[in-house]
Order: sequence, then C-alpha cells, then structure tokens
Amino acid sequence: MSERSLKGWMQTLISYVRSGQPDLTNRQMALMLLVYLTPGPHTVRGLANILGVSKPVITRALNTLGTLGYLRRVRDEADRRNVFVAKTSVGQEFLESFERNIEEEGQPAPRRTHKERGFILQHS
Repeated sequence: MSERSLKGWMQTLISYVRSGQPDLTNRQMALMLLVYLTPGPHTVRGLANILGVSKPVITRALNTLGTLGYLRRVRDEADRRNVFVAKTSVGQEFLESFERNIEEEGQPAPRRTHKERGFILQHS
C-alpha cells in the first residue's frame, strides 16, 4: 500500500471519527461489510469461518451491532435451530455514509482556511 493510500485511509477515518457515528472495531466493520456486500444467507457459523474467529466472537459483535440497529438476527422458519444475520435500513444508511467518506477523500481537497491548513499540517 502506498503512502498516498494510507493518507487517504487516514483522512477517511478522521472524517468517520468526526462524524459522531459509533466507533466500530475492525471485526465489527468486517462483519458489517461481509453481510452487506456478499450474498447471503449469513449464519454465525459461516461468518466465523470466513473471518477465522470463534462463534462467540461473532455473537459479541452481533450483540453490539444489533444494539446499534445495524444488523439483526432472524430465526430460520424452516429450521428453528438456525439463525440468520440480516441487514437493516439503519445499517445500510451507516455504510452509505461511510462510503461517502471514502469517496470524498478520493476527490481533490477543497480549499482550506489558513487555520484549517495549520491544523492539518501539525498532524500530518
């Protein structure tokens, strides 16, 4: 990864932190992206296998993401032992907002005031 890529990612993360949205761990974000960007159905066991973690790790992440309204559990009506992980409109909005942060960082930087430039330079 080039320094340019890392700086772009840094700016994306700074925008995310400034947005006031809840901080997600890398595992939580990876789980979100897996559920929203790959075909389902998704199960705890399947997600744990893909991420190379235990089922309790996925369960803890789902507890947090469920509380935030980003993902939800849905019982399989055909086999009540199975629980699927499902998308929500709140989670979709969260990822769309995060995607906008990424896209905005790929655009030419807007002209900043001297004060803003000084802040950026001090933290570069």
